[in-house]
Amino acid sequence: MNFVYSARSRAIEPFHVMALLQRANELQAAGHDVIHLEIGEPDFSTATPVKDAARAALDAGATAYTPALGLPQLREAIAGLYQQRHGLQLDPGRIVVTPGGSGALLLASALLVDPGKHWLLADPGYPCNRHFLRVVEGGAQLVPVGPETNYQLTADLVQRYWDADCVGALVASPANPTGTVLARDELASLSQAVQAQRGVLLVDEIYHGLTYGMDAPSVLEVDNNAFVLNSFSKYFGMTGWRLGWLVAPENAVPELEKLAQNLFISAPTLAQHAALACFTPAAQDIFEQRRHEFAARRDYLLPALRELGFRIEVEPQGAFYLYANISAFGGDSYEFCRYFLEEQHVALTPGIDFGRHRAAEHVRFAYTQPIPRLQQAVARIAAGLSAWKARHAV
Repeated sequence: MNFVYSARSRAIEPFHVMALLQRANELQAAGHDVIHLEIGEPDFSTATPVKDAARAALDAGATAYTPALGLPQLREAIAGLYQQRHGLQLDPGRIVVTPGGSGALLLASALLVDPGKHWLLADPGYPCNRHFLRVVEGGAQLVPVGPETNYQLTADLVQRYWDADCVGALVASPANPTGTVLARDELASLSQAVQAQRGVLLVDEIYHGLTYGMDAPSVLEVDNNAFVLNSFSKYFGMTGWRLGWLVAPENAVPELEKLAQNLFISAPTLAQHAALACFTPAAQDIFEQRRHEFAARRDYLLPALRELGFRIEVEPQGAFYLYANISAFGGDSYEFCRYFLEEQHVALTPGIDFGRHRAAEHVRFAYTQPIPRLQQAVARIAAGLSAWKARHAV
């Protein structure tokens, strides 16, 4: 039977990288050694203290629904993280525990965006942000950004692109795919610019904790009315547990609770109990060791790729990505990624997954593999570049 699917569903673009991932898996099944630098998932498994906490909770029978806003003790622990990292006295009542960072974005979108309204988003940026807006019948005004603004929105860009249907701006710090971080004064300027338009500022802080040589400030240090999206997936290494949180102004929490009750009842119970162990000294030591390992990987891969001719115009300060310009090699990003997957068995993400602005000129490397594997990847790419450039007459 042929169904007529909704316009919103048809308007949401697929991840191009998923087709590449499927092909990578086929190659692996055929016996080829594929190096995965495409998916934004750390290669480390969940830390042992977290797994132990999950087992203990399961043995204790913690399998029922939790309150829609989350376990009270987990909300308190998250509030304590803001005291530890940022010196903020955050009321746990402002924290909503969600099924992943995606759940936080869903709640924020449903709360703040009416049909026909939109947020400003940086282009390039994480594609699901604009897709969530489409699901709630809103939209995204993509703002072209480049190295000159660290691939971030600025107060000037907010003023230039804001229009009558704009109700907010969403930024990410550290950002995906570029790894750039907004400084405290930049967050303050953005907040002032958005407030001047009577809008709302939202900041994706999902990669907080994964910064190198610096600490990423929280927008809550400069704007107590901003909305913050965060997750246990990246720094805490709990991708498959599907757990995140949203920090909102106090007066927004009753509306968010109502939405959470209707959209997903509550976040996964076992994941919430497991996440309590993330704040123990033993787990924190593990997370910090992993952060140092990511820093070492970045410090190897960044100069290695530049030596091959990739233009990485802004050094990433956080996350685990390098956003590389391939225009010196010719061709477009999807063709480039397909070639290196088929010929050299290195999987990358094409820039067209992250927006429209110069997207065909870029690819994203995720340094989510150990350094020996990164070294193999660089060697394979070096071996394949000559043939690629000959093919494109570069």
